[in-house]
Amino acid sequence: MSEALAAVGAAGTDTSLPAVPGAHQFWRRLRAQRAALVAAAVVALLVLVALAAPLLTALEGQDPTTYHPSLIDSARGGVPLGSFGGAGAGHWLGVEPQTGRDMFARLVYGARVSLGVSLGATVVQLALGVAMGVAAGLGNRRVDAVLSHITDIFLSLPLMVMALALLAVVPSGFPRPVLVALIIALVSGWSTTAKTVRAQTLALKNLDYVAASRLSGWSIGRTAVRELLPGLAAPVITYAALLVPQNISAEAALSFLGVGVKPPTPSWGQMLTSADVWYQAAPQYLLLPALALFVTVFGMTVLGDGVRVALDPRAASRLRVGTGRKREARAQTTAPGTVPGTGVGTAVPDPAPDAVPAPAAKKEGRA
Repeated sequence: MSEALAAVGAAGTDTSLPAVPGAHQFWRRLRAQRAALVAAAVVALLVLVALAAPLLTALEGQDPTTYHPSLIDSARGGVPLGSFGGAGAGHWLGVEPQTGRDMFARLVYGARVSLGVSLGATVVQLALGVAMGVAAGLGNRRVDAVLSHITDIFLSLPLMVMALALLAVVPSGFPRPVLVALIIALVSGWSTTAKTVRAQTLALKNLDYVAASRLSGWSIGRTAVRELLPGLAAPVITYAALLVPQNISAEAALSFLGVGVKPPTPSWGQMLTSADVWYQAAPQYLLLPALALFVTVFGMTVLGDGVRVALDPRAASRLRVGTGRKREARAQTTAPGTVPGTGVGTAVPDPAPDAVPAPAAKKEGRA
């Protein structure tokens, strides 16, 4: 029971639900999914690499912006000298064509930009979407209609067209990664979050503890923070885990089209923009950022699905019920004369003629 029911009911009784057992139960359900654990380890490793990019490049002795013209073959159009793009002790993953910049340094610094843009956009999307969804769900019909129409308008806006329009009017001195994160957050993502939160708010506000909080004189803001947000935590966290890979792909697409992060700032999408003409002469220049994007998006998606299953208490019960129904259906489809587990039928002998019971004689009526 929530704090509102405790205020309306008997005073001095602590009826709040502890959060620690829920956390333990969530961790137990997440540990039961091996794919989600592997994805979580991969995502944690990528975040650690992004945070430790200066340290890793210092260990290699390189940086993401220094040119090395002596490591490229100008007679062949700027192809890196040596095998695997010039990979060696000085350059662990080789160098870029034409510029000779270190590939490892640009990849790890590109991870900082790509993950930072996607996480920043996700935070803005969740804050705006939760605020709009809760306001629409708790407001009256007029407020709900206005906010729903605004959400529908932003839901229909094309991201690429709006990005091109906004980037044309924003001054060039504005930090480009911050601008890309704001464009992704304000144009796409938050509207779907708002619709999800609104639907959940409409379902929660009719419950007894929310009604009790409003009857006890609490304001709408206090009711939303104390009573609705704990119930919205599971769907919001689940949707956030799925928004991050979507934002990574959006940032890569904007950078690939030339309207995202500009060089010399490294970004995986921006690296793919320059690598599309080098896939034959220097395939590692295209494969390395593409592989980094694939692993990151795939790991985030698998982790998001694992978080959804761990936060949904009905997922495990649905799995058990589905398994039981399959076993029951399998048992019902087994013929009565079939050996269980083999599918081989056994011969059932026909009853003997004398074993057939004779029809009962009709009782004669009494005279």
